[in-house]
Amino acid sequence: MPDLHALTLGDLLRSNRRSYPTRPAVVCGEDRYTYAELDERVNRLSNALASEGVVPGDRVLWLGQNCHRVLELLLACAKLGAIFCPANWRQSADELTFVVEDCDPRLVVWQEEEIGAPAAAARERATGDARWLRHESGEYEAFLAEGKDFDGEHDIDPASPVLMMYTAAFGGRPNGALLTHQGLLAQNLVMASVQGIDSEYVYLNSGPLFHIATFMTTLATLHYGGNNVFMRRFDAEEFCRVVEREGVTGSFVVGVMMQEVVEANKDRRFNLKSLRTFPGPHEWMEMTSPDDSPWAKRPAGYGQTEVGGMATLNALGDPGMGSHGRPSPVLQVRIVDAEGAELPQGEVGEIVVRGPTVMAGYWRRPELTAERHRGGWHHTNDLGRREPDGSISFIGPKTRIIKSAAENIYPTEVEACIAQHPAVQEVCVMGVPDPAWNQSVKAVVVLRQDQKATAEDIIEHCRERIASYKKPRTVEFTGSLPRTPAGLIDRDAVDASFGGGGYPGRGE
Repeated sequence: MPDLHALTLGDLLRSNRRSYPTRPAVVCGEDRYTYAELDERVNRLSNALASEGVVPGDRVLWLGQNCHRVLELLLACAKLGAIFCPANWRQSADELTFVVEDCDPRLVVWQEEEIGAPAAAARERATGDARWLRHESGEYEAFLAEGKDFDGEHDIDPASPVLMMYTAAFGGRPNGALLTHQGLLAQNLVMASVQGIDSEYVYLNSGPLFHIATFMTTLATLHYGGNNVFMRRFDAEEFCRVVEREGVTGSFVVGVMMQEVVEANKDRRFNLKSLRTFPGPHEWMEMTSPDDSPWAKRPAGYGQTEVGGMATLNALGDPGMGSHGRPSPVLQVRIVDAEGAELPQGEVGEIVVRGPTVMAGYWRRPELTAERHRGGWHHTNDLGRREPDGSISFIGPKTRIIKSAAENIYPTEVEACIAQHPAVQEVCVMGVPDPAWNQSVKAVVVLRQDQKATAEDIIEHCRERIASYKKPRTVEFTGSLPRTPAGLIDRDAVDASFGGGGYPGRGE
């Protein structure tokens, strides 16, 4: 018998079909579906997946840009007990090949436009017997049509994983964080409460859906019976057009995106007043409407993919002394020393958390999962401090990170790529302050004796092997890199000598 107390993402869609049958659920270009229509499509898709051999625990991989089909595939997997993985479409062929092989999906839904070449290369190189469907060619719709509009209501464990999101590569390779039904549902309630989401909310998915920062509001909007509007990728003029046409009330927009919208709408061709936003440039605030939600007044906080999004929020309680707010109401947060003992207020240690939104673990990484979840707490690998008033300040990653706009870039990953260049003896990758992007990537390179290479050579070498946003924007050559007494590269000294700075959490 089904568990009396169970609730899954599939149950959520079933409930919304009953509660909001005629309300719009998704809009994507010319495609528009109500909650009743969305549930019918998801039922057909789940049955088609089952006919393809997808069983609980199997993976379905998305290699494409934003689309309502991302939500359909997630919900279809939810009804089957399978796991959906939206991959970063900006990756290189080598990176996508790794994801395909590591994920080992039963089905891959891919996009030809813009990412066809690396996706095709990954398909050719990767092992496995996954079926590949091109979503914009009609293959996806034909596959969906094969399924029956029948809801089997399988008995799904709400603690089982349903969404896998690859994290940035701390140690040179990404890891798939497994997020559960109950974790996502709990995070939905938190995000809706601080963002003011209800059934009237119209959320424009303008940020990448392979990133939890966008997806957590997508799911909160779904949870409350709101309308999710999708644009394939951010384009300022198209953003304006969609906001006006659909009466968008919320969206994922960061500083650079705001500036581009301001430029695209400088003649005020588009009416953006339906959009409730947090503070930005003066012209942005003139075009849009101020949002009075707690999130808009004090946005952000501290979080990571492994905790389903936010672990602390500035929107909770009074402003507080801490830079990153107070713990989510569904999580416990502590600051601990190297042995796991809680530290007193004012001392810096590792941020650890526990609660329903924490991931079930990493896909195929039992040792790493055990290490990160030791002692019954999720160890974030980030440093923080609890202030005297109980709020939290994020200090910085234990492993150095470069923050370029909304993207996390790990120097070790870029260094591993550059080290493959035959002329490179050693390299140190750093972040340098950038007025538009927070930081940009810079590589400081030592060449091998009698070898030659230019900055353009190094940048092109990276462009061919890793996602374009990770490649260095600048390269500087030096005869040697400073070392610590232990013989390691002294990254602080490299920063001081070559203009590094602006790292997140450090107040630089």
